[in-house]
Formats: sequence, C-alpha cells, structure tokens
Amino acid sequence: MRRPTLLMLALLAGCGPDATSEALPLGLDITLSRAVASQVGAYQVAVLKDGTKRNCTELQRTCLSSQVSSSDLLELKDADGNSGRTLRFPSAPGGAAMGLSVDVPVGRDYALVIEALTADTPTRFLGSSCNYLRVVNSGTNATLVAAPIELTTQSCDPVFPR
Repeated sequence: MRRPTLLMLALLAGCGPDATSEALPLGLDITLSRAVASQVGAYQVAVLKDGTKRNCTELQRTCLSSQVSSSDLLELKDADGNSGRTLRFPSAPGGAAMGLSVDVPVGRDYALVIEALTADTPTRFLGSSCNYLRVVNSGTNATLVAAPIELTTQSCDPVFPR
C-alpha cells in the first residue's frame, strides 16, 4: 500500500568551490503526517556520490542498502559528533516537526536519501525520499524542500554493513 507522507527538508545548498574534505552542517527540518507517525521509529540519512547518475525514482522503491554499496556513500556527521556513511535519527513523538543537523562534505553532484524506518526489531523499511544536491559549499546555501516520502513497505534490511 502506497501512501504519500509529508516530509519537509530544509537543506542548505548553493554554489561555491569544488569538492574539499571540509564538512559543513546542513539543516534538516522534517515534518511527518500524523496519520503515519506511529509507524515511523527513525529516519536514516545518506548522501550518495555522483547524484546525477542516480535515478531517484528507482532509489525510492526499496532499501538503499540493497541498491548501492557503502563505498558510494559520503561520510556524514551529526550535531552530537556521531559519524558514519548513514546516520539515524529517532522520529519526533506523535509526528511533531523535528530539526536535524548533518555535516556533509563540501562538493558537487550528490543525491540525498532519507529512509523512514519502523520502530520494530528488526528494523524494516517503510519508504524514502530522494533529492539531488547540485552543490554543497562552505558558505550560506539556499534552502531545498525534500520530495515527499512514499510509504512502500518492503521486507528488505535497511542496515548497511559496517
């Protein structure tokens, strides 16, 4: 069963220098429809290299972990200093709006994927949002509103091998 879920993502993106190893924070504001909020336990955020070579429609059909290797993902860091190729953030209680901060390396041509995951054990994939990031730079960046998450529950394992 497919149900659109409202997902708002404010992301700082703009133009600037070519890729460097410097990582800068991007603000993520997420709003989820209360109708499906009880199903979502967490969001998994990943940023893929070579974004324009990716088909976002295909990436949203099932778990990202079953479609790309972890070497295709950029190293990210959250506001608490946790780092990894994917970052997980617990959903806000009752579907309330929430803000996140993710450090993404300065560069060009990325695809940002946000997966909605169940609160169950083991974690299951509920759906995802995919957005192209043309440029992430070291200055102030323009805001990007994310595509809605399409709920397409799959039996795949969303966890990338560590």
